[in-house]
Amino acid sequence: MTLVFTVVTALLCLACAFTVARLLLGPDTVDRIAALDVLVIIIVAAAAVYVAIYRDGSNIPLLAAVALLGFVGSATAIRLTARRKGLR
Repeated sequence: MTLVFTVVTALLCLACAFTVARLLLGPDTVDRIAALDVLVIIIVAAAAVYVAIYRDGSNIPLLAAVALLGFVGSATAIRLTARRKGLR
């Protein structure tokens, strides 16, 4: 099982690196907002791996709250960006 956790952690680190690259190189504000949303999801997934490794379920409500906060934040930011561009 340790091999699975190691592989998952390595893949999360790789995904995080690609997401940070998109965050820094994104040509548009919407790309950067989407990259931040993906980064929040990666952080939640990494915390879920931590919960799975140590079998400590006390952090699960925190994971749900952070995921919800990330979703609401990115949806609000996209809506604000669309209003500033005059799309809606």
